[in-house]
Amino acid sequence: MNPDRDAVHDRYAAAARRALAGKGTGLLAGEGDADRLGAVHYADAELPAEVTATSLGCGNPLAVAELKAGEIVLDLGSGGGLDVLLSARRVGPGGRAIGLDMTDDMLTLARRHAEQAGVTNAEFLKGAIERIPLPDTSVDVVISNCVIALSSDKPAVFGEIARVLRPGGRLGVTDILADDTLTDAERAARADAVECLGGALTADRYRTLLHDAGLVGVDIRLTHETGDKLHSAIIRATKPVEVVAMTAEHADQVLAIHQAGLDAGRASFETAAPGWVAWDAAHLPEHRLVALGSAGRVVGWVAVSAVSSRCVYAGVVEHSVYVDPRVQGRGVGQALLAALIDSTENAGIWTIQSGVFPENTASRALHRRAGFREVGVRERLGRHHGVWRDVVMIERRSSRVGT
Repeated sequence: MNPDRDAVHDRYAAAARRALAGKGTGLLAGEGDADRLGAVHYADAELPAEVTATSLGCGNPLAVAELKAGEIVLDLGSGGGLDVLLSARRVGPGGRAIGLDMTDDMLTLARRHAEQAGVTNAEFLKGAIERIPLPDTSVDVVISNCVIALSSDKPAVFGEIARVLRPGGRLGVTDILADDTLTDAERAARADAVECLGGALTADRYRTLLHDAGLVGVDIRLTHETGDKLHSAIIRATKPVEVVAMTAEHADQVLAIHQAGLDAGRASFETAAPGWVAWDAAHLPEHRLVALGSAGRVVGWVAVSAVSSRCVYAGVVEHSVYVDPRVQGRGVGQALLAALIDSTENAGIWTIQSGVFPENTASRALHRRAGFREVGVRERLGRHHGVWRDVVMIERRSSRVGT
């Protein structure tokens, strides 16, 4: 260990030993600490008070990560295990929550808490967040609560996060950020009094390091002050999926995702996906793309159809985009639309258009983020399961083709 890590290790190991002895951690004893840090962020947690009392974080990462049933979650610097236990309950018996901590005493405390809470789909590993002891592409979500700021090698931490996340996986953490106005002299003068001050990044630096690690969709939002020129922040990011050209080998998975979208009742007037021959005939051979997740599994697709055979419409296409329900909300649709825009613009296409049911708010928001605009509503356009449905017409006009 390096001197900085040694100091962090010793401080939190001592806190764990106090908690194991039935005492408080002793770490949130400063004026106003209990109002800004720790258990105050878990008022609604359905766990024993002695478990929530061991929280030392600056927020609640579970409010950030939006966990889904069946997911595998990794908590960096899991401490007494609070976030791991709550994650385990949210992902259910088909999922798993993993806590990583470098102190034996904290691991002992966390395992005791898991046993007391009756949580069986959680495990705790010893290790450093700069060298995560897990295989590549092995987790769906990485969370952390006010721990990354303590690391002296944040590029290594973010690189490891990107390595263990599956394609389309996401990061949802709370952490301490510094004001842009915080000077090096102020950091040095207060380093002994404020543990994370020396390592707290500014929002811009945090964003840059996440991008450097290959993560996308970085969103940083300050939530509340934790000290002079220090803020708690919510940080989200996603590991991009791989987008490749669709081939006939993808057919079965493409049609399965198509059917899953139709079954949800918000995608199309159709109720059954066509066979591959019909699907293939209805879509242009160009601009067919699939997003690949772990082990090359198709997790989404996008394709286009011609709107007319008249030459005046040669630069206009109608598109469809479908995402596997199991990975929705992880940036797959965004990646597919971005790739489609590049592909169509490179081919001289100036307008991509489609129609969306008004109730499909997720699709409407996705398309707005990709630069589409809503140009009107066609009322009572057709029947869907016996009900007349309106359709919101959307389009994206290229800023570099046809101008």
